[in-house]
Amino acid sequence: MRRLLVVLSVAAVVFACGKKEAAPPPASSGTTATATASSTAAATATTAVSAETPSLISFSSGALVVQKPQEYSEGWSAFWLLDDKATSGWATPENSIAPQTIVIALPERTQLDRLSFDTGSIDGDGRGAKDITVEMSDTSATAGFQQIAAVSLQDRADNQSFPVSAQVPGRWLRVVVKNNHGSPQYIELMEIRGFGKQLTQTPFADASGTYDTNYGKFHLKQEGTSVTGCYEHSDGLLNGGIEGRVMKFMWSEGKDHNGPALMVFTPDGKRMFGLWWYEGQSDANGSVWDGTKISNEVGSCPHWSGTGAEAQMTKDLEELGRTRIYGINFDTDSDTIKPESKPTLDKITALMKAKPDWKLRVEGHTDSSGNDAHNNDLSQKRAASVKAYLVAAGIPDARLTPVGLGSTQPAATNTTVSGRAQNRRVELAKE
Repeated sequence: MRRLLVVLSVAAVVFACGKKEAAPPPASSGTTATATASSTAAATATTAVSAETPSLISFSSGALVVQKPQEYSEGWSAFWLLDDKATSGWATPENSIAPQTIVIALPERTQLDRLSFDTGSIDGDGRGAKDITVEMSDTSATAGFQQIAAVSLQDRADNQSFPVSAQVPGRWLRVVVKNNHGSPQYIELMEIRGFGKQLTQTPFADASGTYDTNYGKFHLKQEGTSVTGCYEHSDGLLNGGIEGRVMKFMWSEGKDHNGPALMVFTPDGKRMFGLWWYEGQSDANGSVWDGTKISNEVGSCPHWSGTGAEAQMTKDLEELGRTRIYGINFDTDSDTIKPESKPTLDKITALMKAKPDWKLRVEGHTDSSGNDAHNNDLSQKRAASVKAYLVAAGIPDARLTPVGLGSTQPAATNTTVSGRAQNRRVELAKE
């Protein structure tokens, strides 16, 4: 994004230099902690959960901070507690070391059985969050909270993992950071993770409409799980898909500026918040993309007239020879296509019927979780499932070649949950 180059450069400086005088030290690996014995029955720290286990309170799972604590700056906002990275996090303003409250809206009704915290990359000794209580509510972001954990953290240690003291289902998580390890300057915490199970799977209402964002008006058209649209900055276009409350898409500004983005919608659908990256640079923290819905009308841009997923896929295939599709969702670790994906598959069917001379390679891509043999097999089966649907819809078998590429061609980093989410996809390529 042309103007965004400056934003990204500024963000890179903020994260590289840290907010204060010292650069972050290396994160420690796999350290655990001992919980504080208290009248609130603090949990005892145990072996950390696998780094590949997705956190149910992460941004990439659809969670958002709905009540912020005091913050040092945007670069040290509470949002970074949910970004799956131990090297970015939250800090209070200087000399603000009073208790701080953070409320997180979860994407679904959830029951947690374990929590994990990172403090390995804090900026200075004594600044790490120490005593923390965690509560769950099934009522609202402001009422009905019940305590599920009271823990005490080490000053500099990642993967400090604790079982909860009570399994309480809910939609809102309240985290109260009471103090630090003695610094008079800041309280710092780098990451919060939660593990357990989601108790509901609620289809998201149609996200179509116009949003006012920090990169101009954002016009979004949803068709099933597919999304297309534009934004009023540098002739921006987008193409992607929705799963739950998370929207994954590719943005582009001409042929030379493009990359992935990940956005989360609030439960009421009135706001979206996310991160974008340049293609090939998703190891970076990403830059914020924030928007508020101002109309249910999709609208248009001078460079986009409201054409949908079929037209966008056709354009990509004509101009680039391939198109990336995030609107085909599968059951976890399965080749079973979720019913919500049918409209996207029907758009592909219509595309191929409109281009009877085209032959397409259907590529299945996974993230790097699991071993190569499993990923290759799973991606091959998923590609075959897509082909089977299209053949059943009337596309000749000979026009489609399923190929499983496993995790060999990542679209983003595999070191974070958000990156792995971008890597799970289907691509179509002309033969």
